[in-house]
Amino acid sequence: MMAESWVMELVKGIGRFFLNPLVYWTIILSLVVSYRRIKQERRLFGQKVFDIFSEWKDTWLVTTIFGLMLSIITIGAGVVFSYETIMLIAAVTILLSITFRLTVLSPVYTIGITFLLLLLSPFALENQTFIDVDLFESPNFTGLSLLLAILLSAEAFLLTRHTRNNTFPDMEIGRRGTWIGMHHLKKMAFIPFFVLIPSGSITPIASFWPYFSIGGETYSLMLVPFLMGFNHVVRGQLPEKTAERLAGSIHILSLIVLLLAAGSIYIGWLSLAAIVAGIIGREYTSYRHRIKDQEKTPFFNQNERGIKVLAVIPGTPADRLGILAGETIIKVNGKKINRIDQFYYALQDSGAYFKLEVIGDNGEVRFVQSALYEADHHELGVITASERSRDSQLA
Repeated sequence: MMAESWVMELVKGIGRFFLNPLVYWTIILSLVVSYRRIKQERRLFGQKVFDIFSEWKDTWLVTTIFGLMLSIITIGAGVVFSYETIMLIAAVTILLSITFRLTVLSPVYTIGITFLLLLLSPFALENQTFIDVDLFESPNFTGLSLLLAILLSAEAFLLTRHTRNNTFPDMEIGRRGTWIGMHHLKKMAFIPFFVLIPSGSITPIASFWPYFSIGGETYSLMLVPFLMGFNHVVRGQLPEKTAERLAGSIHILSLIVLLLAAGSIYIGWLSLAAIVAGIIGREYTSYRHRIKDQEKTPFFNQNERGIKVLAVIPGTPADRLGILAGETIIKVNGKKINRIDQFYYALQDSGAYFKLEVIGDNGEVRFVQSALYEADHHELGVITASERSRDSQLA
């Protein structure tokens, strides 16, 4: 009988997933974010660099693992959230992302603002008659703070998924009026996980379960969609190095939030301390990154030694040959180059075969050689920051 109840509630919980507006907003948001990026790439580089939905690339392993982990923790420990709380998280997420900016989709903002709204709701609702005063009765503050800690860790792991050639290139006019290259550490991630909600056919499986309850004697399951994202601009060094540093800081922050959240089991107000620490810590991490990045010399500036690679288009000869963003091409078939037009003409004069000399991260020169096949349309697939946006795509 108990097994049948769990199976029935599991099916119902999956069905409730499709009643959450956040599921459909996520599709719209991802389409708009990708469309805007591709439009910017075409304006700056003359063509699309990354495909649509590339913001989701390399996120599914992390989201699957954390979705399973969250489900095990919330069900195993008996973390109960009200249906209204889940819908409030969805509403806050949609409202924050209505401008289509991923920087506001860190869990510290979506869960943090939800927490604060729940905390203030009794005072806000008591002086009006349109909404039931008890709409957000007995919110699970400890559960929300624990959820924030785990999702912050997921955000840190998503940052580590960035590799050399899969960050998004961009350009801007620098202080001296010249184009400088930069990259966006940008991801969207969708994490579905199960939680317990009040009222259903599931009865307590032990005297201590559910541990994080908000009242009630029976429970149901709900598959919750959670959307997170971030967008950090990097100008002063290789993006993957910045990603590692940011991920380390956020991992430490998630541990601090987790300790405070665990303490709130015994001292209730520590859940608020966990939320505040998360918001302030995440803001400070982003602020410190921006300041340090601005202090550095732009990494992707062109120099007299050769052509600095800003990005490599996936599937092109440059991608197949292992040319990396941040490397410098100094010669084409033995001819020195330090301007984009020189590179263009040297490559065109090479016929169907070319040999490049490339300076890697260690400062040493390596040789790259291949044929340009007809299917490649005589394009190498290297992008560089240049004075004119139409010249940014190197042939």
